[in-house]
Amino acid sequence: MGKGVLEVHLVDAKGLSGNDFLGKIDPYVIVQYRSQERKSSVARDQGRNPCWNEVFKFQINSSASSAQHKLVLRILDHDHFSSDDFLGEATIDVTDMISLGAERGTYHQSAARHSVVLPDQTYHGEIKVGITFTASQVQEDGEEIGGWRHRSFNQ
Repeated sequence: MGKGVLEVHLVDAKGLSGNDFLGKIDPYVIVQYRSQERKSSVARDQGRNPCWNEVFKFQINSSASSAQHKLVLRILDHDHFSSDDFLGEATIDVTDMISLGAERGTYHQSAARHSVVLPDQTYHGEIKVGITFTASQVQEDGEEIGGWRHRSFNQ
């Protein structure tokens, strides 16, 4: 299926739900691809419309063509004196992006908005994410070169 690097550009979110004890929410996002997790910075005092503009990279190594590839973005509110509150999540199926990137060498999806789902399965807000998959090629000697096929010519 695909081997390479999946880059996730976490841009911002709009219209998040949530109430904090003092009225302001400090959202952050945990981006998960299978067993790999990355955590964004906390958007302090940005409330329901935070902006992160951060990029996270995930190693993809999948030979199964039938495997489902999903990114899960869990949005939480950072609290100092209690456990962090869950604000919702978005799930993005990246299976086709990885397939196309493996075929073409790279695939880029411009930043797009995805609905944020609350625990009661209602939608509240959206999160904006851009995604790029860059396939890596394996040389005969086993050295990987991200996105480019390296050839040596004997002269």
